[in-house]
Amino acid sequence: MAHHCLQCGAELQTTWNEREREACPQCGWVYYPQLKLSAAGLILKNDRLLLVRRAFEPWKDCWYLPAGYVEADEDPSEAAQREVLEETGLVVRAGRLLGGYYFDDDPRGNGFLLVYECRIRDGELSLTPETREAGFFTREQLPRPMAGAGHASAILDWQTGRLEISGATIDEP
Repeated sequence: MAHHCLQCGAELQTTWNEREREACPQCGWVYYPQLKLSAAGLILKNDRLLLVRRAFEPWKDCWYLPAGYVEADEDPSEAAQREVLEETGLVVRAGRLLGGYYFDDDPRGNGFLLVYECRIRDGELSLTPETREAGFFTREQLPRPMAGAGHASAILDWQTGRLEISGATIDEP
C-alpha cells in the first residue's frame, strides 16, 4: 500500500537514517509514526475497583479500566473523564496521574496508557454500547480475562499496592 506525503502529495519512499522511515523524495518531509495515547479512570468505592467488560474487539469480553484514546486537542485528564462517562454513565473528576503504561500488544498500534485517580461526582453506574458488564471488585476477586493495552499491568499494580491511592476516591452526597 502506497503512502503519500502530507506536504506535497508525492509517493513516500522507504529510507534509512538511523532507522527505517518513509520520506518524501520531493520535499523531504519525513513520516514519524506516533504512539497512541489512552487515558483511564481508576475509581474506587469501599476499596473496590471499578472495571468494565468490553463489548467489542479488540479485547472483546475482557475487563479493563474505563478508558479510551485521547483526541489530538484534548487534555488527557479530560479524556479520562469523558471516557468514564461514555463507558459507565458516571460523571467523574480526574485527579492525580497515578501511572503510565507502555503497550505493544494492541492490534490498533503501540501506545501509552495514562491512569488518573478519579472521584465520582454524579450519575449512576450503567451499561453503554461499549460495555457488557460493569462492577466494583476487591483485590482478591478481580474478574478474568483482563484486557491488554496497559490495562492488565495497571490493574495488577492496583491489586498489589504499587499504585499509591490517596484516601477515599468516591464523593458521598
